[in-house]
Amino acid sequence: MNMKNPQAQYRLLPVAVIALVLLAGCSTQETGVPPSESSFSMTAPLSVPDRSAFAPTPPRPLAGQYSQVAWSSLPGWNADDARHLWLTFYNNCRGLMRPVSGSKALPARAAPAVWQPVCQAAAQSGLDPRSDDAAAVKAFLEQHLQPWQVTENSKSTNTVTGYYEPVVHGSRSRGGEYQWPMYAAPDDLLTIDLGQQYPELAGKRIRGKLSGKTIVPYDTREQIGRSENKPPVIVWLNDPVEAFFLQVQGSGRVQLEDGSTIRLAYANHNGRPYSSIGKWLADKGELPLAQANMQNIKAWAKSHPDRVDEMLNANQAMVFFREEAIPDDAAGPKGAYGIPLVAERTVAVDPNYVPLGSPLFLSTTRPHSTQPMQRVVFAQDTGAAIKGVARTDFFWGSGDAAGELAGRMKQTGQVWILWPRSAGAPEAR
Repeated sequence: MNMKNPQAQYRLLPVAVIALVLLAGCSTQETGVPPSESSFSMTAPLSVPDRSAFAPTPPRPLAGQYSQVAWSSLPGWNADDARHLWLTFYNNCRGLMRPVSGSKALPARAAPAVWQPVCQAAAQSGLDPRSDDAAAVKAFLEQHLQPWQVTENSKSTNTVTGYYEPVVHGSRSRGGEYQWPMYAAPDDLLTIDLGQQYPELAGKRIRGKLSGKTIVPYDTREQIGRSENKPPVIVWLNDPVEAFFLQVQGSGRVQLEDGSTIRLAYANHNGRPYSSIGKWLADKGELPLAQANMQNIKAWAKSHPDRVDEMLNANQAMVFFREEAIPDDAAGPKGAYGIPLVAERTVAVDPNYVPLGSPLFLSTTRPHSTQPMQRVVFAQDTGAAIKGVARTDFFWGSGDAAGELAGRMKQTGQVWILWPRSAGAPEAR
């Protein structure tokens, strides 16, 4: 999940609604995250079930309008160098071939039955999963897919931002500079899917904990820090601001003292509202808001070590993680679609307009530039701030260079959904 300002989308519901949910005996298990493999091989053979294996589910309405266009009308289509394109397409089929539950608590997805013939053709194409043969890959796409421009009331452009996976330094044990904990999900955290009992609340979830026989909001960041019953710690980081921004991004790589690297992947959060520490510093007169970037916040923290906790606790939200191995350098963190993101080939979208799993053609420009950036990408993530037609968040990859590009990116762009040629207009399940 792209967790850029993640907690902005979560709101606790009135106590009366919570009481009704508990009386109805609703499950407290997290159901809003698609299933994903614990170990993921990017090049394993692609398994494609028979089309009859997919149970029919009702279509879900999409908010946009979709206009069929020719491949030749896509700006810069011939310039896409196809690097990692087939690898991403091949693995995207793994997600497309999962059954759809029909739950409206999950983001809208592309229907597996529609994509089965295309993914079957990909599995039988003879192309190596890591092929960067631009001519062969593009010929396959042109043969099997049809571009559809996405608009809403004649609007076809929107903002294109960027995100990335931080790389930070950590230790399995606390000591020396390693003082900032990254927590796993606590055992007493309850996640309640209201839509299981009340269809009108589909997609709404609350988080809390039991206090006697009553469910109450889960602890704030400050309360967790003071608690004698803290969540389990996965690793300790050496910088509080890096730890904070890793939570904002929702995942990151941690380089351990022994030279190994692990990934911290989003597991859950405490349900509290997100507050910007940059805005807190500006409100306190410590930094001008325009200068409240990560570098300046880190410098402020180093010069005010006695006020670091005060700054961090201005944000009540806390993200919890799970540890994952990194089986392939090309495999980024898993997005909302449960498939590892690939640098410069995957994006976060608004699934009200673009079903997750859809290949797209994105036409935009590079950060702070008029240089065209036009390529096939894949809708494999969502984000609280990613709303509206053609709104996309571009995944730049891992590390400082990717972070630099992501931080500067605020461009304008258009998108076309690349949909199975024989299936008609794009649809969602």
